[in-house]
Amino acid sequence: MKQIVNMWNKVSLIVKIAVGIVIGATLGMLVPAATGVGLIGTMFVRALKAIAPILVFVLVISSIANAGKGNGKQFRMITLMYILSTLLAAVVAVSASFIFPVKMTLDIESYQADVVPSGIVEVLENLLLNITDNPIRAMIDANYLCILAWALLLGLAMRRAEKSVRCALVSVSDAVAHVVRWIIGCAPFGIMGLVFTTVSESGLSIFREYGKLLLVLVGAMLMVALVVDPLLASFFLKKNAYPLALRCLRESGVTAFFTRSSAANIPVNMTLCKRLGLDPDVYSVSIPLGATINMDGAAITITIMALSVANTMSVSVDLPTAFVLSMMATLGACGASGVAGGSLLLIPMACSLFGIPQDISMQAVAVGMIIGVVQDSLETAINSSGDVLFAATAEYRQWQKEGKEFKIGAIVNSDEEKSD
Repeated sequence: MKQIVNMWNKVSLIVKIAVGIVIGATLGMLVPAATGVGLIGTMFVRALKAIAPILVFVLVISSIANAGKGNGKQFRMITLMYILSTLLAAVVAVSASFIFPVKMTLDIESYQADVVPSGIVEVLENLLLNITDNPIRAMIDANYLCILAWALLLGLAMRRAEKSVRCALVSVSDAVAHVVRWIIGCAPFGIMGLVFTTVSESGLSIFREYGKLLLVLVGAMLMVALVVDPLLASFFLKKNAYPLALRCLRESGVTAFFTRSSAANIPVNMTLCKRLGLDPDVYSVSIPLGATINMDGAAITITIMALSVANTMSVSVDLPTAFVLSMMATLGACGASGVAGGSLLLIPMACSLFGIPQDISMQAVAVGMIIGVVQDSLETAINSSGDVLFAATAEYRQWQKEGKEFKIGAIVNSDEEKSD
């Protein structure tokens, strides 16, 4: 048994996940009634979602309480890249919709219209209210803006505590991080269960009915993930950032694709940041912040779906209006985590720019739910991988200023997983 465990630990996590994907897809096609396999995937996602708020809260308090000074410029740069990439994603989505216009068959009658935000003002209001929410409720609801805000305040207050207290915080955060590594070690089995559920429930029929819409969405998201974001990182670094972008997609994006939750992928991203040798004082804040405001995929979904409704209703959209839509989608996407239902429920808000009534635009929400198996998975993948990409880019830029030698995208803590 010990030899089997040692052999298992020597295999790369990505290889183990790939094997899990193949096994899950095979079981989904051959024995779709084996619900126990899908249960493993559900348990894996629930475990990640459960530990993520605790990890963020404890790690941010510990990092702020024990941190030195001088990280302000990095945080400003990371925030700038998060927002800029989301805006560029919306512009890419507008361009894709203009080049490949898509129409929908809107024939679904009733949906819960009362939960949809009436405009961007309401979205931003929800965002501000979430920051000042009860911290206990925020932990339960995974409200990361609120968790970050309270953790920052408590961390600043704990800077005045005795050194022994601050050292205890470090020990607690290390223990939580260790639990996270145990959970991530189960990723091959969890993803096997998630793939099984997707294949057994949806199959490939989803591509037939909404194929063109999916192609435009997927094409825009891949353009952002493989071209726009790497070029943006390369611009800031003045070096080729593709090795880093590809590593982030492989080690963060793949897991996020199957979990379909940016919150659940926070522990995965923090582990990747540690393996890249990044400063925990920075990434412990920037990663959960990115899970809230770095929303390239959400901006793409909002923009393309809204323009598809406009095309269906024969509404003419000029370039100035399209740019306003990009700005609205960017702001709305940054606030998507504070709205029940995520990015899909922001489609009616974007459609209101064209004067399209909510009872029509809500039908696009229904279409989004149908194609969500693919759309939401890829959206989460590019959102989550971008969090690590830009957090690492900001730190690499700081290393450049300090004259530190490094290889972009190289793993520094490569033996950590084996030692666990």
